[in-house]
Amino acid sequence: MSKTQISQELHGILAEFANPGELYHAAQAVNKDGFRKFDTFSPFPIHGMDKAMSIRKSKLGWIVLGHGLLGLTGALSMMYFMMVVDYPINISGKTFMNVPAWIPVTFELTVLLSAFGAVFGMFFLNGLPQLNHPLFSSENFKRATDDGFFLCIEATDPRFEADNVRKMLKKLGASNVEDIYEE
Repeated sequence: MSKTQISQELHGILAEFANPGELYHAAQAVNKDGFRKFDTFSPFPIHGMDKAMSIRKSKLGWIVLGHGLLGLTGALSMMYFMMVVDYPINISGKTFMNVPAWIPVTFELTVLLSAFGAVFGMFFLNGLPQLNHPLFSSENFKRATDDGFFLCIEATDPRFEADNVRKMLKKLGASNVEDIYEE
C-alpha cells in the first residue's frame, strides 16, 4: 500500500470473477450475508441479477406518470382558460369548449412532460452527472466493458469490515481482490 493510499479514504473493495455464473452466485451470497451497498458490473446484462441482489423496482415509472398527468392537466387547464374564460370567440356556432380541437395540444404536452420526467428523473435517480467514479482508477475495472465480471462492496455499508470482506470475496472465488480509494 502506498503513502497516497494510506491518506485516502477507502471507497470499497472490488472483486473480479471469471464468468457470469460466478458473479451471479457471489452476488447472491453477498446479499444473503446482509450487505446492501454493493453493485455488480459486467459487459452484458445477466439474467436474474436484479433478484440475486434484491433490487427493488425503479421509481422512474411513477415519475414519468406524474409528469404525464401534469402535462395532461396543464394543457387542458391552459386551453380551457384561454378559449372559455379569457378570450371566448364564437366560431361557426361551435361551443367554447371544443375538446376535439384540444386533443393534439394535450397529447403533445403530455408526451413532452413525460419525456422530461423520464430524462431528468433518470439523471436524479442515478446520481448523474458524475464526472468521475473511484472505480475508474482501477486498471482491472477497465475490462468491465469487455470481458470482466466485477462485484464492488462499498465501505459505507453497515456490515463492511475490510478484512472480512476480502476473505469472503476470496472464498467466493474472486480471482482478483483490490481496495478502491476515493480520489
